[in-house]
Amino acid sequence: MARLKTIRPRLAVTSTRIICSKQEGRRSAEAEKYRPWYKLARWCAKPNGLRWRVLVRDMFTCKRCGFMSRHPQASDMVADHKHPHRGDPVLFWSEGNVECICKACHDGEKQREDRRAF
Repeated sequence: MARLKTIRPRLAVTSTRIICSKQEGRRSAEAEKYRPWYKLARWCAKPNGLRWRVLVRDMFTCKRCGFMSRHPQASDMVADHKHPHRGDPVLFWSEGNVECICKACHDGEKQREDRRAF
């Protein structure tokens, strides 16, 4: 019986993101305008920042899956914009446009929806 020779692997590691470099540059340039808003006290301060007010309003419960945060800092929860603001300050700062969702839903399902809509 013939022996099989070792077969070289034909698979290679590829990039995890499929995006054209022009599009990536455009997105980051757009995001540069509003990313600093997330660092403002108006967004992140406790107890008066928009993020914290929304988490308290929604009782630290994910609007998508019902997960309830157990961390005192709510680091596993995200104050997410229901409708992407794309740099519009009115949409960004509107409390009615922000909802509490868990990090798992935000990083998975919600991001896929946003990418499809983009």
